[in-house]
Amino acid sequence: MKISFGPVPSRRLGRSLGINNIPHKKCTYSCIYCQVGRTVNIQVERRAFFLPEEIAEDVRDRVEKAGDREESIDYLTFVPDGEPTLDMNLGRTVELLKPMKIKTAVISNASLIRLNEVREELSKIDWVSLKIDSVNERVWRRINRAHKSLSLDAIMDGMLEFKERFGGELVTETMLVRGVNDREEHVREVADFLARLKPVKAYLSIPIRPPAGRHVLPPEEEALNRAYQILKGKVDHVEYLIGYEGNDFAFTGNVSEDLLSITAVHPMREEAVSRFLAQADAEWLVINRLIDQGKLVETEYGGRKFYLRKLH
Repeated sequence: MKISFGPVPSRRLGRSLGINNIPHKKCTYSCIYCQVGRTVNIQVERRAFFLPEEIAEDVRDRVEKAGDREESIDYLTFVPDGEPTLDMNLGRTVELLKPMKIKTAVISNASLIRLNEVREELSKIDWVSLKIDSVNERVWRRINRAHKSLSLDAIMDGMLEFKERFGGELVTETMLVRGVNDREEHVREVADFLARLKPVKAYLSIPIRPPAGRHVLPPEEEALNRAYQILKGKVDHVEYLIGYEGNDFAFTGNVSEDLLSITAVHPMREEAVSRFLAQADAEWLVINRLIDQGKLVETEYGGRKFYLRKLH
């Protein structure tokens, strides 16, 4: 199997070289929204899958080839089709990658962070993303379909303990599924926990590819906007991950494309849209046209109008 791949563009990490340190679908969860299908054998026992030296050699070779093509790499990212911390050699592999002097990242579902050795290994990473789809045990089991031995309380305690010792950049990701965890009370519970965890950034995701569950749907735009506003009240930086690449919000000269790029990352208040149009010397007709084309949605929250990119 291919251990490393890329580098590929990532809105979170710039230019990312992926590391697939886990065989296909070796995971602690079988999330209903997973884009690579159900986990047939859910497992929580950590074990060795590849030799750390084998992974490091493969990554080193790909880094050298990228250098020959003058391709930049911002992060070496552990992002397999399973849970990366199931690899008991994760810490050793990270040590072998250090001489390359490229930052490292891990995208984890956080299920094993209750283990001290996992927290220790992740503390060597520069950028860590932890999943928190729900803090309600019933909802968590419904959406993440976790191994029966796992405890949500232990996972949350582990996340808080990890935050205390971690010197890198900690972010979180919450996947919203219509009718499962997108209700206001569920989002407020997650927001309260994030206020304690204090991540550098909290990402909101939606299912954008064919999911493992047949009836899994993204939330309505109104629910997504509401979730954003609730989290924004507890976390300094909140951002969408809904399948569109942004452009750093710079005005490029194409008003429609710039507005769609911005609203794919976060909703814009009506007054912010008006200011943007004025700076671009454009009229509100642009907004009406995008709404008519099914590309932009107008919604309300807290007595204010917001505009966000139409979900597909």
